[in-house]
Amino acid sequence: MHSFASYLRFIKDNAPFLAVGALLSALSSFGQTFLIAVFAGEIRAEYGLSNGQWGTIYMVATMTSAAVMVYAGGLTDRFRVRSLGVLVLVLLALSCVGMALNTHVLGLVLIVFCLRLFGQGMSSTISVVAISRWFIATRGRALAVSTLGFIIAEATLPLTSVWLKSHADWRTIWLGFAGFIIVMIPLLWILLKRERTPQSAAKEDTATGMDDRHWTRAEALKHPLFWTLAPAMALFPMLATAFWFHQVHFAELKGWEHLKFVAVFPLGTFTFMGATFLFGWAVDKYGVGRLLPIYLLPYSVAFIIHAFSPTIGWSALGVILMGLVGGGQATLPGSVWSTYFGTAYIGSIKSASVALMVLGSAIGPGLSGWLIDIGVGFDTQLLFYSATFIIASLAMVPAVRKAEARLPAAS
Repeated sequence: MHSFASYLRFIKDNAPFLAVGALLSALSSFGQTFLIAVFAGEIRAEYGLSNGQWGTIYMVATMTSAAVMVYAGGLTDRFRVRSLGVLVLVLLALSCVGMALNTHVLGLVLIVFCLRLFGQGMSSTISVVAISRWFIATRGRALAVSTLGFIIAEATLPLTSVWLKSHADWRTIWLGFAGFIIVMIPLLWILLKRERTPQSAAKEDTATGMDDRHWTRAEALKHPLFWTLAPAMALFPMLATAFWFHQVHFAELKGWEHLKFVAVFPLGTFTFMGATFLFGWAVDKYGVGRLLPIYLLPYSVAFIIHAFSPTIGWSALGVILMGLVGGGQATLPGSVWSTYFGTAYIGSIKSASVALMVLGSAIGPGLSGWLIDIGVGFDTQLLFYSATFIIASLAMVPAVRKAEARLPAAS
């Protein structure tokens, strides 16, 4: 395994560009479910919504953002990070302001759409596409390091937000989020004052995919590999989002205080951090193909534990296993498309897969909320989630084997 010293050397040599990836992945948090869900109780009370109604609003807004992502994500193939990233962050900050000032339920749909599009969708996509282009031989490690921004945000923002809610109005907190994003924009601009020339743009470093060529998005979408891997990877945001989105309901169902349940989340985050570096090393060492069919399996165990957990301590074990899978999700989707389809059109292809993931994250909360409303217990739903991950993992095996056989010999 790469030594700690070599990791530090790698970070030092590429610090500005890794920092850009980390910054964008961190700021995507303001459109991620794990943060928005912290305010679910206040939002439902403010607008008089049931679990199902709030889940439906979230689903509609997120599905719409997924549709837009198919086209908006392609902008990463045409514009540099310095210009596109700044624009996206400005729009994300304005979305946070909208959350703070809006008073109508229809406006809520638009605001959630914007948060999901510019946060979860575009900010994270720009980060992954930039890193995938800037790094080839060390792509796994680079993605792992850049994901640290998201990991730190996930570890700190929910707990901080729950604490802030006891001292300030929830709308004021969202204004603070907007201000923080605005302050970070000049930092992004400074880091990319001399933006790195993508390695994938240099002929000698071009990374081709299957059949030793670059695949366009249209070609990738016609290949069965895409429709085997993308939906499987979309299960992570779909079912994980459902769990985090209904975390308040889950805590109430178990009879736990929400703050005490949230307090175990950092355990998953620390595991997430370690697993991200582990998967980053493994991608560079063994290739993405060996990891794809197995990385989702711990989630199956995690949801069984959550379903039957009698105490927060047991659920903490489930959270740790979820963090383990999170490390794979942070690195594998960023590597898989450039590995099998090449880097020339990675932005467009990545945006299509992100759209499916965003779509999954939309369906999860809405469907699970509706099931809760009609009497299907959340514990029962978790057992179904567990079985789904096993099926998806098995389905990836033959598809990956066929794709690996078509990769250039040098890879």
